[in-house]
Amino acid sequence: MSSTHPLDANDVIKVASLARLSLSDDEVERFTGQLARILDSAAEIAALDLGGLAPTAHPLALVNVLRDDVVRDSLDRDDVLSQAPSVNDNRFSVPKIIGDAP
Repeated sequence: MSSTHPLDANDVIKVASLARLSLSDDEVERFTGQLARILDSAAEIAALDLGGLAPTAHPLALVNVLRDDVVRDSLDRDDVLSQAPSVNDNRFSVPKIIGDAP
């Protein structure tokens, strides 16, 4: 398939520079062909007549699988905290994980 997009190695080098990537000459050559094929595929999709189709974000109908919220009794705070390995000021106490390293 011949490329319909006038893409050359300079374009790939420019995109790589914007992405702060360093490419070898072999990579530039390989990615030039790959990017041209990607752009050709995008052009084929853009050329499709989709006027009669409704826009969609997902090919399958999505159904909410979550249960309805129901108010109910919760666990007793004192019972739960009595099972915790460490409690401070009526709350679970856990080791600090953010901040200065020891």
